[in-house]
Amino acid sequence: MPPAITVTPAARAKIEAVRSKSGHPDACLRIAIAGRRGGQFVYELDLVASEDAPPTDILVETPDLRLLVEPGSAAKLEGAIIDLDPSAMGGALRIDNPNEGWRDPVAARIQDVLDRQINPSVAAHGGFVDLLEVRGGAAYVQLGGGCQGCAQVDVTLRQGIEVAIKAAVPQITEVIDITDHAAGTNPYFQPAKKAS
Repeated sequence: MPPAITVTPAARAKIEAVRSKSGHPDACLRIAIAGRRGGQFVYELDLVASEDAPPTDILVETPDLRLLVEPGSAAKLEGAIIDLDPSAMGGALRIDNPNEGWRDPVAARIQDVLDRQINPSVAAHGGFVDLLEVRGGAAYVQLGGGCQGCAQVDVTLRQGIEVAIKAAVPQITEVIDITDHAAGTNPYFQPAKKAS
C-alpha cells in the first residue's frame, strides 16, 4: 500500500518549474530515505522518468504529480508533507515527516549522547557520527567528515564513542562502525612521513 504523502501547492509549483526547465515535464519525483543525521532522516530526491525508475518503486498519485517511493522508505514516509522552504536560497523542498526522530528509547538515549558529547568533540576535527540503527545490544554508527578515513578512527571509536555510549546506555554491548574508511579523502590526522 502506498504511503499517504501530501505535496503542498508551493512545492508542486517548484517541482513543475524544475521539470519544465529540465525538459522532462512528465518526470516523477522519486523519494528515498538514505540514512539519518542527528536522528533526522536524510532524503534523496530525484526527478526520474517513470520508465527509468526501479521496478520495485511504489507509485503514489497526488494531484498533478506522481511520486515514486523506494520500498524500504515507504513506511517511514507515511504522513509526510513535502513543502517549499522559502528561507532556502532559490527555494528548496522540505519534508515535514512525523516519523522522524527515534521511537526506540534506547536509540533516543544514544542519539542524545552523540548530540551532547561525541559530535561536539569530533566536530573540532571536521567530523561527525551518525546513529543508523540499534539492533539487539548493538549500536550501528557511521562516521563522516574528517573522521572518515582518519588514522585515529579506531582510538576515537573504542576509547571515545563506545565508552561514552556504553556508560550512558548499559543495554548497548557493542558499537559497530559501518563506515567505508577507505573512501575518506580528507582525514584530520595524517602521520608524519618517514625520512629516507
